[in-house]
Amino acid sequence: MPRPLIGITTYVEASTRYGVWDLPTALLPVGYHELVQAAGGTAVLLPPDEVGRAAEVLGRLDGLVVAGGPDVDPVRYGAPRDPRTGPAAAVRDEWELALIGAALDSGAPLLGVCRGMQALNVALGGTLVQHIDGHVDTPGAMSWHPVRPVAGTRYAELVPEEAEVPTYHHQAVERLGAGLVVSAYASDGTVEAIELPDRDRWVVGVQWHPERDKDTRVTSSFVDAATEHANRPHP
Repeated sequence: MPRPLIGITTYVEASTRYGVWDLPTALLPVGYHELVQAAGGTAVLLPPDEVGRAAEVLGRLDGLVVAGGPDVDPVRYGAPRDPRTGPAAAVRDEWELALIGAALDSGAPLLGVCRGMQALNVALGGTLVQHIDGHVDTPGAMSWHPVRPVAGTRYAELVPEEAEVPTYHHQAVERLGAGLVVSAYASDGTVEAIELPDRDRWVVGVQWHPERDKDTRVTSSFVDAATEHANRPHP
């Protein structure tokens, strides 16, 4: 059976040095594609494209991972900019919100990672806390802390115990988007995972970075759902 095709959104950097070159680059840490591959999927990278093509792109994929990255622009959820919020990434915001909308419309499995979880929340009308302390200890290095699953959620079924996860974020979910439920919390009450409770759709966001962890339970479930989606009857 062919492996499901999983699209992963990318970072876009104005200047990246490699070899003798210093150029604008669409890039992604290798942990993302390695995680998808380890879970049984085939990974393809999705740099920003025309927003109107999002549904077409999703139609060729079996699942979507929205990767971590810069802060979602607070204009997307109608909030004034906190001075600690990072620079806007308008092109990436537009593309990823369009992809999320297309995935939700099509029923394609969706996994949001860190920024990706926040973008999922914003796409469904939720808001973000623009700065929290305690979830970044050292710039450029992951912190680890426990997260507690919420009983009855998909995440709790996959990871029923309190688990240590790698984390690096200074923003968090505030008001939940329409239809979403919280499926894990940090010890300080920060929302660490969200999901749609509809069991006919696999939609989960995690605030941590599973691509920096060895635990593939969540990603394996996501890839299994993508396999089912790939084999669904076509109208």
